[in-house]
Parts: sequence; structure tokens; C-alpha cells
Amino acid sequence: MRGLIRMQNDSEMTDAPSPNAPADASASPHPMRSQHTSTFPQLLSHFGASVLVTTYQAGRLVILRNDDGVLNTHFRLFPKPMGLALAPHRLALGAAMEIREFHNVPAVAPKLEPKGKHDVAFLPRTAHGTGDVQIHEMAFIKDEVWFVNTRFSCLCTRSSVYSFQPQWRPWFISQLSPEDRCHLNGLCVVDGVAKYVTALGETNDAGGWRKNKRDCGILIDVARQEIVARGLSMPHSPRWYRDRLWLLNSGTGGFGWVDLATGRYESVVELPGFTRGLCFAGQFAFIGLSQVRESAVFSGIPIAERPESERACGVWVVNIDTGEIVAWVKFEDAVQEIFAVEILQNARFPDVVIDDQEILAGSFILPDQALHDVPQDVIRPLPSTSNDLS
Repeated sequence: MRGLIRMQNDSEMTDAPSPNAPADASASPHPMRSQHTSTFPQLLSHFGASVLVTTYQAGRLVILRNDDGVLNTHFRLFPKPMGLALAPHRLALGAAMEIREFHNVPAVAPKLEPKGKHDVAFLPRTAHGTGDVQIHEMAFIKDEVWFVNTRFSCLCTRSSVYSFQPQWRPWFISQLSPEDRCHLNGLCVVDGVAKYVTALGETNDAGGWRKNKRDCGILIDVARQEIVARGLSMPHSPRWYRDRLWLLNSGTGGFGWVDLATGRYESVVELPGFTRGLCFAGQFAFIGLSQVRESAVFSGIPIAERPESERACGVWVVNIDTGEIVAWVKFEDAVQEIFAVEILQNARFPDVVIDDQEILAGSFILPDQALHDVPQDVIRPLPSTSNDLS
């Protein structure tokens, strides 16, 4: 039906950082290998897209790209990357103690090696220090990055003055305290507004969600300040798509949707891993899987009770109409946990430039009015009101 390909590609042999890599990045002592079905790169080719994946456990942003029918897994080093947010020509990433924002500079793409391959080049634009707030899911809302501040149990935005600007917290959280009281984690945006969030419990004491994490997960309506669904197993990644509220019932390896009228969770499929990270393209859901092991966080949940040989880490693709698994990429060795999965439309072979000093030092973006004083032979236009001087 579908073939299996084992890969050796541009980043997985030793995954050693370049001489110019950031000081906070460290090489993994283990090789970063993967295998995939032949249908995975076929899907990327069909949609003209690539997929971004974060793994905080391995400290990597993984870029999944179709390379002539073979899946290319490209790694970039970051300290504990988790949440991702996408907007036209913009990418934001939540790391250990900061949010980093990158902008696409198309004029740089042809300069990246191998020449002629890349169509998108994200370059650093800002870094905002948050402190260790355990940033989980993120989204661009009205040109601003909203993020789940799990440590303080609230939704926040960035601030030019403060570590973060609180915007909302559940009514049952009595104080803004760095105690991870309910493990707020997932964020769903509907019509440009933060509409739904997931949490692992309706608890108001430090780490209180840990006591009954197996089946006390909740889905919350933000505006109405009410719980829409209960009895979920460590839910993550609520998403509004095709007029339904989808989410991951992570503790069971589940993917399904919630009937908002009744609060009932309807399962579509259960997968061989802790499900976390969800995005859609057409009738397909791209779902992150983590190969969780018994620990204080994951003990006592159904997926952790399965034999380790039956648990996998990677990205699975499911037909949302039938529940059929149509493709997957499985990570081995160094990568064992996944957090975010986002599809990058209209980007067949993108890159995020963080350690190419020549590119970073020689690429400039200026406002239109400033370009009148720049020789025209060194200007390369961007697809927006600003331009790239490189």
C-alpha cells in the first residue's frame, strides 16, 4: 500500500552545531535518525507545504521538507523549544526563557545552501525575555503573539516593559502565582479571538492537576468562563477546523472532536503515542506523538501503560473523515518527545537561519522611504511594503 523509507539526511548523522551556533545550543550525544512512509513527502508535495515540529526534550526545531520524494528532516538548535505561532511571513517560537520571532526574507532564500533549493528564509527579528514561564501553545492574534503561560496559569502577550502581560486566567485560579496550578496548555483561536483552552484539571493549588491527571482534563470556553468538556485524559491542542472543535486526548493517544452542545468527546482514532501538537491540511490531520516513559508527569495514564515497544515518537497523518492513518514519520534515538506541529503553507523547502553569520550580517530590511537613498542595484524587493537590502 505505502512504502517505507529509512532516511539519512542533511542533519541527522551527528547533528553537531556549526562553529557559529548559538551558545545556548548543545549537540545531542545520540544520532538523530528517522524513518517514514513514502506517502508523507507525497502529501507535502501535494499541498506545496512543509511541517515544523518542536521537541523540547531534544532541543530542536525540526523542519520536515519534501526532497524529490524523500522526506528531508532538517534540525535547528534552540533551548527547550515548545510553542509555535505562524502568520504571513512571520514565525514565533517559544523557548526556555524567551519568545523569538523570525520574518521571511525571500531574497535570502536563493543564497542558502544548497543553492536553488530554498523558497523561504526566516531570519531573526526580535527576542523577548519572559523568564521561565513554561511557554506552551502560541498564536498570532491581531498582529500580537498570545501564549499560554503555564507556570502562572494564564494567557499572556508580550510587553516592551514587562516579562509578560497577563490577558486572561481561569476563574478558579485565585492568584497569579508561579505554581502551575492547573497545567493550562492548549490555545484555540476562532475568528481572531482566543476562544478555547485546555487544562489538566480544575485545580487551584500548586501542581494540583497531578493528583487526578488520568481523567480530569478539561476544555474551557474563554469568553464565557465555563467548562465545555470534562473527563478528558491530559488534553492538548484544541483546534477549530471545518466547524468542529478538535483536540487531542493525549493520555490515551487519542484524536477526536468535542460536541459543544453536550460536552461529549468523540474519538476518531487512538495512536501509538502521547498525542500533542495538531494542525490540518485538507481532510488530513498532522498529529505529534511522544514516546513517553513512566515519570512523575506521565505515570498512571493509559498510554504510558502500553509496552514501550508499542509507543512511538513522530508525526502521524490521519484522514479526519475515516480515521485512517495515511502517513507517518517516526523519530528514533535522540528525539523522544514532540510538542508543537504546524504546517507551513506555500513553503516547500524553508529554512530558519540562526547560525550563518555571513547571511545574518549582510541582510538588511529597510522601510520604503529609506530606500530612496540606497543604490538601486543592491535592492531586492520583498512581497510586502518593506524591502530587503542584501
